[in-house]
Amino acid sequence: MTQRYVFCMEQPPATTYQVDGAEIRTRRMELGLTQAECAARARIARPYLSQLETGERRHLRPPTYTALRAALALTPDDRRLLAPDENRHRKERYGSPHEAEAGP
Repeated sequence: MTQRYVFCMEQPPATTYQVDGAEIRTRRMELGLTQAECAARARIARPYLSQLETGERRHLRPPTYTALRAALALTPDDRRLLAPDENRHRKERYGSPHEAEAGP
């Protein structure tokens, strides 16, 4: 019996947040955090944070987005990490992108 393998390009999940790397860097620096400190707080790798800040990577899954927001001490209504087009699109289609973050 022959086994067949199907390879496909990985696509981002349907629900991701497109972020503005320059805003991530600006906020991190406002707090006086190094990339390593911020990455540790958000529980992500420092190179990954660097890729986000430079725009090499732009999409975050909701748990990572929430963790990064917490690491950067942002309030639920602060949308500055979202890319401008993403902020407008999500608000128009889904309401606040932070509604899911509200919890106990």
